[in-house]
Amino acid sequence: MSALPARADAVVIGGGVIGTSAAYHLAEAGVNTVLLERGSLGGGASAHTAGMVRTYFPGDPHTGQMAVRSLNAYQDFARHTAAPLALKRLGFLVLFTDEQQVADFEAGHQAQQAAGVQVGLISAREASGLNPLINERAVLAAAWSPEAYHVDGLDIVRGYAAAARNHGARLFTHTPVTCIDDDNTVHTPQGDIKADSIVCTAGPWSGEVASMASVDLPMRPHVIEMLFTDVPPSPRPDLPMTMHAASGLRIRSWKDRILLAMGAPKAGETREAWLGRIAGHLGTLFPALDGIGLHRAWSGDFDASPNNTAFIGEHPTRRFLYAAGFTGAGLCQAPAAGEKLRDLLMAK
Repeated sequence: MSALPARADAVVIGGGVIGTSAAYHLAEAGVNTVLLERGSLGGGASAHTAGMVRTYFPGDPHTGQMAVRSLNAYQDFARHTAAPLALKRLGFLVLFTDEQQVADFEAGHQAQQAAGVQVGLISAREASGLNPLINERAVLAAAWSPEAYHVDGLDIVRGYAAAARNHGARLFTHTPVTCIDDDNTVHTPQGDIKADSIVCTAGPWSGEVASMASVDLPMRPHVIEMLFTDVPPSPRPDLPMTMHAASGLRIRSWKDRILLAMGAPKAGETREAWLGRIAGHLGTLFPALDGIGLHRAWSGDFDASPNNTAFIGEHPTRRFLYAAGFTGAGLCQAPAAGEKLRDLLMAK
């Protein structure tokens, strides 16, 4: 590994999808950029997602607008990075099981459309036509958004990283930040580097990195655990991503099994009780999965803001920019986040 340079216009801290997007967009704009990643590129939260990009976020058209902008970038990814993405359309269903959820959808539908999100209300029968596992009698209606795709998050990281290097950025892995001085000198075990601007994209560790620079980011990292089912009696490799609005339970096809998530055990809740809650929802909503075996797939830490909406901005008195709090939706917003960070830095 080459030695750290003495200075850079921008030092990006964090090498997941957000950090590599930022490094690419900055370097493409002619900014002398260095990225520091404490482990391997994409080895943090970016490696622990369900591998979905979507544009519909219930009750959150702002995130939807970011995701629409990002999906457009992914569909044009190869032209900018020479790394084509294997986007596989699955679609996204949100199941409503009480009248208030339907009313909330209808109240926010116009704002979603204004954000460019393709989503509509469909009947329980139409939803079961898209996902035959659904119990029609347990569902009042559903939101259907066709713009949801499976993608390998590491392909995004690798594509952005290679493109950033092609534009002159220098990326250093296994280089944790240990201290940040008031003059934006960044200290690492591999040496020190003076940054005109620091860009914090450290995912669940963003609050820790920000505190080194005496910046307060109100982060609330949390754990999400992904589960696999046993192979179901009739495997369906083409199921859309399906979410239960009330519980947050999400399922999708994963080869010949089902991948699912519903957060992690609550404080004081045993793992057995949490798995029991999941099994109860599965049996009600998807009878074919009633009693099916559940197994740990993987788990990971995710960065979350107090309202689960990412914050992207800059400190008012020092050259410290940040993009954090994506709550597992970083893949959906990475291109737009990188563009916003570039625009903020270039405006200084």
